[in-house]
Amino acid sequence: MPLMQRLRGAVHKNGDEKAVVDGAAGRPGGSPDVEKGNQEPVKLLSARVISMGLIVSMGGFIFGYDTGQISGFLEMSDFLNRFGNTIQKGKPAFTNVRSGTIVGLLSIGTLIGAIGAAPIANAVGRKYSIIFWNVIFCVGVIVQISTQHHWYQIVVGRWVAGLGVGALSVLTPMYQSETAPRQIRGALVSCYQLFITLGIFVADCINFGTEKDTSARSWRLPMGLGFIWPVIMSAGMLFLPETPRWEYRKGKIDSARTTIARSYGVPEDHWEVRREFREIQEKFDAESAGGGKHQWWEVFTGPRMAYRTLLGMAMQMLQQLTGANFFFYYATGINNSFVTAMILGGVNFGCTFGGLYVVEHFGRRRALIFGGFWMFVCFMVFASVGHFSLNQNNPQATPGAGAAMIVFACLFIAGYAMTWAPIVWALIGEIYPSRYRALAMGLATSSNWTWNFLLAFFTPFITADIDYRYGYVFAACNFAGAFVVYFFVCETQGKSLEEIDTMYILHVEPWKSSKWTPPQGEDLVTTDALHLTPGGRDIRKGNAPGAGTMEQDEREKTQTLGEDGRVANP
Repeated sequence: MPLMQRLRGAVHKNGDEKAVVDGAAGRPGGSPDVEKGNQEPVKLLSARVISMGLIVSMGGFIFGYDTGQISGFLEMSDFLNRFGNTIQKGKPAFTNVRSGTIVGLLSIGTLIGAIGAAPIANAVGRKYSIIFWNVIFCVGVIVQISTQHHWYQIVVGRWVAGLGVGALSVLTPMYQSETAPRQIRGALVSCYQLFITLGIFVADCINFGTEKDTSARSWRLPMGLGFIWPVIMSAGMLFLPETPRWEYRKGKIDSARTTIARSYGVPEDHWEVRREFREIQEKFDAESAGGGKHQWWEVFTGPRMAYRTLLGMAMQMLQQLTGANFFFYYATGINNSFVTAMILGGVNFGCTFGGLYVVEHFGRRRALIFGGFWMFVCFMVFASVGHFSLNQNNPQATPGAGAAMIVFACLFIAGYAMTWAPIVWALIGEIYPSRYRALAMGLATSSNWTWNFLLAFFTPFITADIDYRYGYVFAACNFAGAFVVYFFVCETQGKSLEEIDTMYILHVEPWKSSKWTPPQGEDLVTTDALHLTPGGRDIRKGNAPGAGTMEQDEREKTQTLGEDGRVANP
């Protein structure tokens, strides 16, 4: 029997007792059609939604600011005098091992924080988890700023701060994807990347202003300013609601409905509120009906979850392998590397605004594929000019080559900022069903931080051996990334989270997903609507969405979900 027939919405044996949602109570029975609720226009860009976007996206600013400032610290005279461990050209300097450790240990912390964020967020909520991890970040800053001459104290402090940064990198897109109106979900989640670029740019500007100071103030002042951002975010979160999906799971039904209504800027009896509330209710009921405790490994054994979990991890890996961070460590053709950092940081920040438009108007797939090929071309030119034309011992002797490299570095950053930088974060907030989203996003984000560390630590060694030919490696990764998107990523623009889930369960071919529309007159087949037994491989039949019409004696049986996501015959 076809999957859409086997896994259809709950219908009793007589076929005429269809479950509907009561707009007042949110329970089966009542109004026969959610569309008959209040019909006034939805206010998508209300002050509440804008405030949420700005406050929650501060998690990205915290990460960007910390990333931008450390590259500047490594060039400041007082920082080198205190923590350097070698002499180069008569001046204190860092060996590749020490500089790689100082830069890379943040990523180790972020890896752990990204994995640890999910269970805490599920237990105490997204809102208070965000505040908690901001406090952890501040502890890390205190450890760093209080050191005098112990370089390992900087490393430990960056590791602790990384715990907070990593957790916020999961919680920020999670909070926004669970709370934002579906029509602007992608743009709001992409604000996380916008604030990362803003944080990098602000840190570059502050470093430029303090780098000529020969005292500890040159690096302690920018580091101390890092306290401001988590304080702003934590204070703002106190005035924001918990996500409606978490509230419903904890039995706070009325509060969840109110949060949805306020997000859409409409009354609680509005049809959009009823629609979303019904979806949340059906997901929760289905998850509870499966019986037993669902284990963490269901992110691999659930319906089409291995595919999606590995896809999210691969996309985050490929985002790092675009080579964007490579540019932020190279100052080509300009004496003052702080000026170069500001130029690239400014381009990165400015073009990310274009990414917010691209993500909602051109689709995820087209933008990622075009961006991959664009960055491939830019890196091929950059690496070729750097290796064959630039005088690497004295770059100022070949100003034309240096200028060309800066131009193509800016072109690369522009393409990255409008495509792969924001869209990958939006994508991983969309492709996972609600019951697995926290952990799956944690695993995907941990992939990002793992590769962030590997690149930060090993780049100095690699470039010392193969110079700018390292760019050919990134060019190949960008080329491969475009094909990964074409063959494996479904288009999610304009689709609800439930429709996205259905596409993956039904094995919709990614290159045809842009034109896919949900079947008319049938309930969507979604992971959250299936009454999965522990392990995520079996479906417990019953009067549940996705169960279909069946005899009473069959309702207590289970069916096994095959490798292709379809239900096998009993």
